[in-house]
Amino acid sequence: MPTSPPPVAVFAMNPVHLTELFPPPLMARLRQLATIDPGLVVQDFREPTAARALATADLLITGWGCPHIGTEVLDCAPRLRTVLHTGGSVRSMVGDAFWERGLTISSAVVANALPVAEYTLATILLAGKDTFGLRERFRAERVYPAPGEYTSVGNLGRRVGIVGASRVGRRVLELLRPFDLRVGLYDPYVAEAEARALGAETLPLDELLRTSDIVSVHAPDIPETYRMLNRERLALVPDGGVLINTSRGSLIDHAALTDELVTGRLSAVLDVTEPEPLPADSPLYRLPNVFLTPHIAGSLGNELARLGRTAVEELERLTEGLGPAHAVRRAELAISA
Repeated sequence: MPTSPPPVAVFAMNPVHLTELFPPPLMARLRQLATIDPGLVVQDFREPTAARALATADLLITGWGCPHIGTEVLDCAPRLRTVLHTGGSVRSMVGDAFWERGLTISSAVVANALPVAEYTLATILLAGKDTFGLRERFRAERVYPAPGEYTSVGNLGRRVGIVGASRVGRRVLELLRPFDLRVGLYDPYVAEAEARALGAETLPLDELLRTSDIVSVHAPDIPETYRMLNRERLALVPDGGVLINTSRGSLIDHAALTDELVTGRLSAVLDVTEPEPLPADSPLYRLPNVFLTPHIAGSLGNELARLGRTAVEELERLTEGLGPAHAVRRAELAISA
């Protein structure tokens, strides 16, 4: 029986990421499934070479740095049916024209959630042992604290509050299961029975903040979550509480958080801030109760190959006549990152 020719694919992303997303074995696997030129990585759909490639493209393989796929681009791509995105959010990449033409897009958001959740788990456990604070004290004093000074340290029965059952939030809940922690969840879209299945107790946001030793933020960056942790809500977190943010800086009132951290009442682990990065004179760089990292929780280095592998696996499904496993639905964008 005759077989269908392989689909024609085009890369559209910042080319600096290409070899990390698709190391040689993965690139070879991709080229067995689709006709694609690894030497052509589109950054501007208006360029003549990009326009010629779009004219015959059945699908785009996109990543960070992909230009917006608007009406003019779609008019140049009459055969386009699918976009396989190696990043997370697709909200800014496609608009109404894309959805109105009935096109399909999938993303690697599930794969990218894994390292974020791993980072979060590590920082929760380290924060519960007061690792960051004790390390600063040990570096300054160079003597061990007296045994009686450890009474508030430890993870047995500690209360952890998760804000948002996003894909990252759900993975964090899964990773927390083996530990002797009490886990609360705030998410207005998750019913109590579902939360119990995830291993958490549902709580209103204010109560979760008031009763948690450690609060980890995993809500999406949408208008409804802008500054959701404002000055009044930050004041609810108990003295000595720890705030972890791997979501987006805009979810927290940065000035209010800075004030809390400068007093030393709270501690924080911040992989994201607002603005990003912080100004060079920000006090958060110097505070011993603040652990700042430069937006590293998501996929980096060899973890990028997991994102590329997700796109290749989606392509395999398409060549087998199946739909993508990680399709993005238009209706989901209102409540997801």
